[in-house]
Amino acid sequence: MALTSKISRLILAAALVCTALGGAQAADKKLKAAIAAPDRSAKMVARDSARHPYEILHFIGLKPTQTVLEILPSGGYWSEILVPYLKARGRYIAAIPETGDFPEQVHERTSFQQFQAADPARYAKIKVVDFSPPYTLVAPGSVDVILTFRNLHNWMKRGTQDQILASFYRSLKPGGILGIEDHRGRSDKPQDPQADDGYVREDYAIALIEKAGFKLAAKSEIGANPRDTKDYPAGVWTLPPVLKLGDKDRAKYQAIGESDRFTLKFVKPKS
Repeated sequence: MALTSKISRLILAAALVCTALGGAQAADKKLKAAIAAPDRSAKMVARDSARHPYEILHFIGLKPTQTVLEILPSGGYWSEILVPYLKARGRYIAAIPETGDFPEQVHERTSFQQFQAADPARYAKIKVVDFSPPYTLVAPGSVDVILTFRNLHNWMKRGTQDQILASFYRSLKPGGILGIEDHRGRSDKPQDPQADDGYVREDYAIALIEKAGFKLAAKSEIGANPRDTKDYPAGVWTLPPVLKLGDKDRAKYQAIGESDRFTLKFVKPKS
């Protein structure tokens, strides 16, 4: 009888594992379909090789049933993938500055508005929240995932990183995920607190985010680029896609490619 019971438990456990794997596989297929959709803009698709959308979102553990808040989506690269992926059972929310005259604020606002206007049937009804002080983005504990790509260095420059990270912590459900990517600074140089060159040491970023209450769950080398020496005349913006120096040494910087980036996954503790 004991043996029969043990076998039954093993069969049940195996069935649960198969169910879980099947669900994960279905979610992966849905994500791949969103990335491979023929109606994605050619301009966005051209960035896929540098931005690794499938690998990053799969690493974060994204599911189509989640409520996802993207911080500063700008021209909508990630929105174009996330909106259809989450449409049926999840929810996508975009955080952009609705006021403010700094060039970055104006750029973020106008870029995302242009993105929405290009396909109003699909994107005009996206829920948009104001990404401005005091950063009361959504109801506390109401989102499953927050995503932010190459923004931390800008917040460090303005000294708003602690306030912003605290708002992320409030916004996430217990057990919620913060996925963050940025230009990885050199580990053999002290971190500039204002990150004027656009680079942030990975260990510095981890300490900063854990100070806000998060726990590091995983690190990924998806965005690694060992060719990036991180010592350019115009900082990280010397490299593509910005190429701030114009035609000066253009071939050299194009050969280096886009910046070396860290990709980090943090969790808000459940208790």
